[in-house]
Amino acid sequence: MNALTVLPDLGLDLRKLPDLGEAETRTRLSTPAIVAFFALVDKWDLRNEDARGLLGGVSHGRYYELKKNRKGLLSQDELTRISLLIGIFKALNILFSQRLANQWTSRPNSNAMFSNRAPLSFLVHGGVPAMIGVRRLLDSRRGGK
Repeated sequence: MNALTVLPDLGLDLRKLPDLGEAETRTRLSTPAIVAFFALVDKWDLRNEDARGLLGGVSHGRYYELKKNRKGLLSQDELTRISLLIGIFKALNILFSQRLANQWTSRPNSNAMFSNRAPLSFLVHGGVPAMIGVRRLLDSRRGGK
């Protein structure tokens, strides 16, 4: 194979995706995901109720345990949600200044997707499909990089 036929790894090889159904994989990824999630909660200045909603409506007890200890075993759904939120966070910080990126989710937005509501409300109430939609919107705005 010559240099012109070698394709770069764009992270799209589905054979490389972690198997979130495996407890070992979830164990390996959970603590870094929890730490990243609460860093995002702090940056976005989220209320505990909204943060719980972003995690899929986890119980008060579970949420405060994760918040206090910054460790635990996350479900496949929770890991997926956090991954999408990290992608949203990254895209916002590429598109905007740090201050605006951190405020973006809590400010009313005129995009038809949000109906003049804050994106945070859309994310909390729309769950994973809303997170995917916002991630796609932001990725398209930044050129898909």
